[in-house]
Amino acid sequence: MSLRPLPSPITDAPRQNAGDGSSVDAAAAQLATFIQRYPRLMVLTGAGVSTDSGIPDYRDHKGEWKRKPPVDHRDFMACEATRQRYWGRALIGWPLIRNSQPNPAHYHLAELERRGHVELLVTQNVDRLHQRAGSRNVVDLHGRADEIRCMDCTFRENRQAVHERSYDLNPAFRHYTAESAPDGDADLEVDFSSFQVADCPDCRGILKPDVVFFGDNVPKLRVQQALDALQNSDALLVVGSSLMVYSGFRFCRYAKEWGKPIAALNLGRTRADELLELKLSAGIGETLQCALSLLL
Repeated sequence: MSLRPLPSPITDAPRQNAGDGSSVDAAAAQLATFIQRYPRLMVLTGAGVSTDSGIPDYRDHKGEWKRKPPVDHRDFMACEATRQRYWGRALIGWPLIRNSQPNPAHYHLAELERRGHVELLVTQNVDRLHQRAGSRNVVDLHGRADEIRCMDCTFRENRQAVHERSYDLNPAFRHYTAESAPDGDADLEVDFSSFQVADCPDCRGILKPDVVFFGDNVPKLRVQQALDALQNSDALLVVGSSLMVYSGFRFCRYAKEWGKPIAALNLGRTRADELLELKLSAGIGETLQCALSLLL
């Protein structure tokens, strides 16, 4: 489908703002009304959906960095020391994502799809928790952390297998502990210069999680799939994302251009606040649960 503006934009509605710390009941009522008015949604989710599963996020309620940005794609590909540090810390941080479980927000979004309200769920998360909760029509915009790919050949492997090889190569790292960080990272500060990075067993190429790192581009096919779904939807619903990364924010810009109303359920500010028809700052899981009950 071509990316042309819609010929007849949906009539604009007055912007509503539930305000910071709004009650769940008030937020849910407004969200239910939004869904009733625009029953076919493209849903865009971010890290805020997975924090109740114990997975940390990078940004605070103001959209500012809580910590240093994640590894840069160009540094990872060009620098052996960067890969040593990445994989050494990942041995400590990855189990948090591997062992995480879907939380109520994931299940409520799956239920929203089951009721026919979700054209497509586009997630910026790489944890695959939406799929595990039952969502079927999902685009992993930034890829998936549980699979590893070789950057030089077609080799792919389950991530845990790579970590087991890394432990065999670096047995001392079995004894380290550190606080887990976003995206399978960990706050481990040791000398990584002797860390042996596991290479591709087929071609000895560079192995990398099948994730879009900072500085890399989202595959065009994923973006096009999301844009096609947005054109086929009545509105865009953003859940748990500050939209500070352009890869997600772009869909708000397209939605505005095409006359698609936008609602956001997020604790804190978003980059798209000025584009929203409805802004809700309330607990995500509780608000979705209550909104679903009102849609029965």
